[in-house]
Amino acid sequence: MEIPTPSSQIDPVKLVPESRFKFACHKGLSCFTQCCRGIDIILTPYDILRMKKRLGLTADEFLHAHTDVEILEKTMLPVVRLKMREEDGSPCPFVTAEGCRVYEDRPATCRYYPVGMVFLKKQDVPDKEEFYFMVREDHCKGFAESREWTVAEWRADQGLDLYDERNRGWMEIILRKKSLGPTAELSPKALQLFFMVSSNVESFRRFVFESRFLSAYDVPAERIEKMRNDDLELLEFGFEWLRGVLYGDRGVNLKPEAEADRDRRNDASAETRDS
Repeated sequence: MEIPTPSSQIDPVKLVPESRFKFACHKGLSCFTQCCRGIDIILTPYDILRMKKRLGLTADEFLHAHTDVEILEKTMLPVVRLKMREEDGSPCPFVTAEGCRVYEDRPATCRYYPVGMVFLKKQDVPDKEEFYFMVREDHCKGFAESREWTVAEWRADQGLDLYDERNRGWMEIILRKKSLGPTAELSPKALQLFFMVSSNVESFRRFVFESRFLSAYDVPAERIEKMRNDDLELLEFGFEWLRGVLYGDRGVNLKPEAEADRDRRNDASAETRDS
């Protein structure tokens, strides 16, 4: 999976964390904010948490006002895309002449630029491979600046270690789905659950605390209390739970009585199919 980047020319060179490049972006450049036009930004779960809080919106309000739903290529998983303005060459709605008005909470895609990252994961191979590449747009003057970085230094400067860690569960689910190939279809219900956890932590909190969820799953009381008020704790739990729902992984276990009830229902369903 490739971390989304603006439409551009990609240098056909695989970069590693120690690879060096020269780049700087500031208001004095004639191309300032040009990279914020004509772009397709997939918002990660942590992007959504940061941006909705910055704007003082609920998840529902943020998703309605600022996003569209998109089906991710090769996985058929639903994701959230930042909605661009329709006028002025489709610039990002948060861009002004002075720069980005949500800069401190800008999405991971914006933080990576002009670096791109690719995740690769093969079926039945537990570890994933990741590498980097350079994105070069004709209008960008930043590469003529003297400031030199390694890829690792750029990541640290842009706060990407935090973003990648917060999005790790989401990314692992996407990579696993991709490695299984197009024939591994998920049910509409599974896709709905994936989208809820990925994009609307408030809906997921209601799902957990206002349904029979906690009577069915064995979740420690201490963790339940953290999830009640901490979006990050709930998000981490959500992707741990989803791995079991989507792929049968062990992580969030059903209580014995709920597991027995599930097995009875599965046996009854199998008998109905065979009759």
